[in-house]
Amino acid sequence: MSTPARKRLMRDFKRLQQDPPAGISGAPQDNNITLWNAVIFGVMDALIVTGTFKLTLQFTEDYPNKAPTVRFVSRMFHPNIYADGSICLDILQNQWSPIYDVAAILTSIQVIVVRPNPNSPANSEAARMFSENKREYNRRVREIVEQSWTAD
Repeated sequence: MSTPARKRLMRDFKRLQQDPPAGISGAPQDNNITLWNAVIFGVMDALIVTGTFKLTLQFTEDYPNKAPTVRFVSRMFHPNIYADGSICLDILQNQWSPIYDVAAILTSIQVIVVRPNPNSPANSEAARMFSENKREYNRRVREIVEQSWTAD
């Protein structure tokens, strides 16, 4: 069955394949256009290290009028990422617009991974450490990044 949401997701997938943003990969799971797996390669500026972070995106039939549910599958220690992997990002909540496609969503998440916003914390410990003890924050992030290289 072809719905507007599924047609849009096919268009998003085609665009992502033809013109992928740097450091981003994403595709629907087998036989389910509404459930995607994605990978963001995040360069941690201060660490000069690249992490490989896995996410899932769950779309409803209301897409693109309603934002998908996005969660990190990879373990994260980050001011804007909740313990369950969900992300505190305005475009996934109150600033959502149908103009955003999968590439824009993943690019926005990549930006926040690299440049945290401690003023909008989802993880208060990470936000406090990011602001008050950058050395310890960087150590914790480096640990998570190193785990991302070997995690399934």
